[in-house]
Amino acid sequence: MDLVFRDAEVVDGSGGDSYRADVAIEGGRIASIVKEAAAAGCQRPTARRVLDAEGLVLSPGFIDMHAHSDLALLRDPDHSAKAAQGVTLEVLGQDGLSYAPVDDRTLAEVRRAITGWNGGAPGDTTVDFDWRTVGEYLDRLDRGIAVNAAYLVPQGTVRMYAMGWEDRPATAAELDRMRRLVAEGLEQGAVGMSSGLTYTPGMYAPDAELTELCRVVAEYGGYYCPHHRSYGAGALRAYQEMVALTREAGCALHLAHATMNFGVNEGRARELLALLDAALDAGADLSLDTYPYTPGSTTLLALLPSWASEGGPEAALARLRDGATAERIRHHLEELGSDGCHGVPVDWATIEVSGVTDPALTDHVGRRLDGWASARRLLVEDRLGTTILQHVGHEENVRTIMRHRVHTGGSDGILQGLKPHPRAYGTFPEYLGRYVRELGVLSLEECVAHLTSRPAARLRLPDRGLVREGYVADLVLFDPATVASGATYENPRTLPVGIPHVLVDGRFVMEDGRRTDVLAGRSVRRTQLR
Repeated sequence: MDLVFRDAEVVDGSGGDSYRADVAIEGGRIASIVKEAAAAGCQRPTARRVLDAEGLVLSPGFIDMHAHSDLALLRDPDHSAKAAQGVTLEVLGQDGLSYAPVDDRTLAEVRRAITGWNGGAPGDTTVDFDWRTVGEYLDRLDRGIAVNAAYLVPQGTVRMYAMGWEDRPATAAELDRMRRLVAEGLEQGAVGMSSGLTYTPGMYAPDAELTELCRVVAEYGGYYCPHHRSYGAGALRAYQEMVALTREAGCALHLAHATMNFGVNEGRARELLALLDAALDAGADLSLDTYPYTPGSTTLLALLPSWASEGGPEAALARLRDGATAERIRHHLEELGSDGCHGVPVDWATIEVSGVTDPALTDHVGRRLDGWASARRLLVEDRLGTTILQHVGHEENVRTIMRHRVHTGGSDGILQGLKPHPRAYGTFPEYLGRYVRELGVLSLEECVAHLTSRPAARLRLPDRGLVREGYVADLVLFDPATVASGATYENPRTLPVGIPHVLVDGRFVMEDGRRTDVLAGRSVRRTQLR
């Protein structure tokens, strides 16, 4: 064998009881599991390297069901933000906006639109954008990355490609073009489709259009992953809309960062779970992800009413510079509750600047905004590239939702900015350290299943997500007594503790708590059903 872990406490991802075992790796796969090897006195597996795992849990590698590492994986080969957490697979292309499929115009526009999420603004040369199709992007990942990555076709980018930034229903020809783009992305390896229905231009799509695109996703055995139309006012209606839409299309549904935020939803998580349980009991193929924190994070631009961004980033900047139009935007934000702010009037005291694109504006980072005037000025001066934390969540809701039978973990980690949300560096050890060991919200075996086999099942991965002979050796070893997130709101880039070893494809990407130079990650493509 290449490698044997001796006397590990195996939490295998199934949710069943842990057991002590020797686990042997050969050729990137789990070759042998010998339970209670020392006590049984049986012949123990041998290998070129034997590692004593006494006191460590060995589990499948964690799957981040909602990641924004689309460019970070290419820009930063180290990528300790995720590797050090035990993440061995990330799902990219989230919230309806990413970088494939595109033409030259669409690429320039999407780079501008989500600079606050990923960097990569026009003029940024840290990434060579040498792809245009989904398949070409996945091929680019296959040159070698820190951890594995799957991809969702981003519906907002598809709409941008087919019809620009117009707030209207698609014509028959435009809808056919969007269907073809989604189908091509799935044929080339995407695992499903995402939407960002509080982000332009994806949010301009009516339900009928989304349903037609979901029919295409269903034909290929993929799933639909919407950031739906509201996590604030009318949140339950927005969840029900997605359930009904995917039922009509016959498509599997995975609800992105399934939270209940803002004051209007305090203590209402059980209402959401009742809605989802009713759908599951009626036969829905449904799952969800959350991160174990209360604030959200997005761009400052995203809070604006959708009409303010029609026509694209330059049109949005022109409206912000015009006094009368800016006053109309303020009225929607502060008095009516914009669709970009989930139908809730913005409370500026909850908005903390986490990152800027222009280095000259770094003094703003870490500060709360004091009103529309300062927000408008920052949007214009930073050319829409500002990221924020939005302190609008509720701990009771977070704990209630993470217990649910179809819950999985997703960091929603935005890695840009001087003070990013700590979820980017801390989600998975936060689950294990705080919510398992300290609070007992989940048992260790339950939590590991949420982070491994459940997401693997949603992604239809036949040989990942469990510690089983023959499965890919994407593994993490952690100390259940010490594992903890190091990331805080003040120091959000601090790496976790208690996770000494992480393997991707049987190769150490983290060894003795340090990042190796191994780039074992590759694209994980849709399991072929047609």
